[in-house]
Amino acid sequence: MSFQRWLLLFWILSIPASPLACFQLLLKMQLFSRYQRNQADCAKYHPISKLPFISKVIEKLALTHLTSHLDDNGLLDPFQSGFRRNYSTESAHIRVLNDILILTDSGSHVLLLLLDLTVAFNTVDHTILLHRLEFWMGVTGTALERFKSYLNGRCFSVHVGDCSSPNVPLPWGVPQGSILGHLLFSIYMLPLGTILASLGVNNHFYADDCQIYLQINQQHSFSLSECLSQVRSWLSQNCLQLNDSKSDAILFSPTNMNGALDVSTLPLNLKSCATSLGVKLDSDLSMSSQVNATVKSCFFQLRRITRLKLILKRPDLESVIHAFITSRLDYANSVLIGFNASALSKLQKVQNAAARFLTNTNRRMHITPILADVHWLPVKFRINFKVLLYVYKALYCPSPSYLTDLLTPYVLTRALRSADHLLLVVPKVRYK
Repeated sequence: MSFQRWLLLFWILSIPASPLACFQLLLKMQLFSRYQRNQADCAKYHPISKLPFISKVIEKLALTHLTSHLDDNGLLDPFQSGFRRNYSTESAHIRVLNDILILTDSGSHVLLLLLDLTVAFNTVDHTILLHRLEFWMGVTGTALERFKSYLNGRCFSVHVGDCSSPNVPLPWGVPQGSILGHLLFSIYMLPLGTILASLGVNNHFYADDCQIYLQINQQHSFSLSECLSQVRSWLSQNCLQLNDSKSDAILFSPTNMNGALDVSTLPLNLKSCATSLGVKLDSDLSMSSQVNATVKSCFFQLRRITRLKLILKRPDLESVIHAFITSRLDYANSVLIGFNASALSKLQKVQNAAARFLTNTNRRMHITPILADVHWLPVKFRINFKVLLYVYKALYCPSPSYLTDLLTPYVLTRALRSADHLLLVVPKVRYK
């Protein structure tokens, strides 16, 4: 730790708990969505929270020490991917889709529930959260008192135009826009993963987004209503509420399955396509909806970028293309590995159009030398590179345990020259 951080830590610890209240005023700026016409509807306003800068500096230091304590002792849910180092939405997608593909390949139907919570960060009970910190995370003594002073005694004021409301106490929730808020919420949700694991249900969390997927065979029926009732009961006991309007369900069926599964008794409305953490999932796992949505979004952004061509130099224009188009092509592209080549050709057309636009070349010229000139990997190789990158990180770098568990080194029964090739076991599948 640098001298400046040690000095800041000493200054924080030397302050009694009560003066920290000067950092507990939360200002909320209400911004009206330009896509909504009814300005009298308060639900259409999007609050923007503003916290004092010095409070974020203190939170960053506290986050570093708390995260180190949690990681060293393995206290966080291994299937919680939200706002953690080396974790991402893409790593969560890789694990969830891998499990779904394996289950459907074995001949089972898989039901995926995408649960969303209503303003979850605003309804956190401080007493329950402090109990989690003390008895689940082992935070005691002065550290626990600091968290008490951080959570309790907060107030907020709403600013709309030139008008401001008086300060109002804020007895619930974690501070919006804060650095510690997401980690504290992950700690708050920790028991739910334990409950789902005890029911034998696979689950994955990203902050307040919960994915539950379970195997449904034709030979027996699973009490889905019991699982959902326990989830609702736990949420109710912890001052949280399930948002039914934004919670989706999707059923994945095995390839070449004879006879459809009767889903009339399921207590949810199934969808043929659902969005999970920015990725559209089809019930047939073709990923066509995701590809089509990406292509549509990229071409829309490319048409907008054409207006900037006359005022930007080529390096700046290339940076804009990477920010608005390449980032969309690369987002969660590892889940497209092994899928239909015709779907990938649509994404390749987007990259080709962006390369021709950047280099001022017409459509009759071959695209391969153009991509080589701008040093862009084609879409297919970008996907392969992303998968290899995740495999390398899972083997040699700190990475989520749920990805490391998927890789099994190949052990030879006798000494061969291939023993030095660092091979992995390839799982056996029925369908390719």
